[in-house]
Amino acid sequence: MKKTFKTMITALALSGTVAANVQAEEITIQKGDTLWGLSRDHQVSIEELKNWNQLSSDLIIAGDTLEVSPKALHTVKKGESLWKIAKQYNVTVYNIIQWNNLQTDVIQPNQILEIHEATKKVEAVKTQAPATAKPVQPAQQVAKPVAQPAQPVSTPAAQPAPSQPATTDTTKAAPTEAAKKEITVTATAYTASCEGCSGITATGINLKENPDMKVISVDPKVIPLGSKVYVEGYGNAIAGDTGGAIKGNKIDIFIPTKEAALEWGTRTVKVTILE
Repeated sequence: MKKTFKTMITALALSGTVAANVQAEEITIQKGDTLWGLSRDHQVSIEELKNWNQLSSDLIIAGDTLEVSPKALHTVKKGESLWKIAKQYNVTVYNIIQWNNLQTDVIQPNQILEIHEATKKVEAVKTQAPATAKPVQPAQQVAKPVAQPAQPVSTPAAQPAPSQPATTDTTKAAPTEAAKKEITVTATAYTASCEGCSGITATGINLKENPDMKVISVDPKVIPLGSKVYVEGYGNAIAGDTGGAIKGNKIDIFIPTKEAALEWGTRTVKVTILE
């Protein structure tokens, strides 16, 4: 199996700082390659390969590139947060949580985090244009959610340029601009494509006709029906549905495809009620 490797290791020693940076090892996928075979060749797990490359399935395409090792190892310093680290590496908080299988956004000093090339999306490499070429693109992409299975959350294109105020990214700015109440909930996911499902929410939204809409199912006693909310890892959404199993601090987020909904699983996230 012929592979193209690009490997570079950079070591930095800074007084009072414990951190290591390792350039990612990339390979070019050859015809006949599989994630299972590549994971054995490079002594990593299939799940790690999928997380590092943001893959939603085991399908890989010949000619694309694939990360087979972390891009960087970041040692958490006292006072750092996921938001600060994400900004440093020009990635999102959700990226770091996904790469490291974190259950919450709470991190501890001396904890080691894997950082990857956030803009690398093997499955979408042929269709996505680089957002960095046009500084005005981030706000537009956040305002119009992308319905790609592998990307249920905002992409790195939504990161503001260093010279721009953080408020250009609406998914991150919304909670601080108009926040009224923030709660921690257990979040599961659902689709409108199940057998016997009408796809019509409790507030009349047709999810089958509007698969790009971000809607969550809530307990109206906790989150008023019709509220505009911000869900960590999901983005701005409407509390537009209810469910028999949705009681108390629990929500169900709408994701168009069954595969992406299964990938979401069950998470503990923060929800900010905006209005």
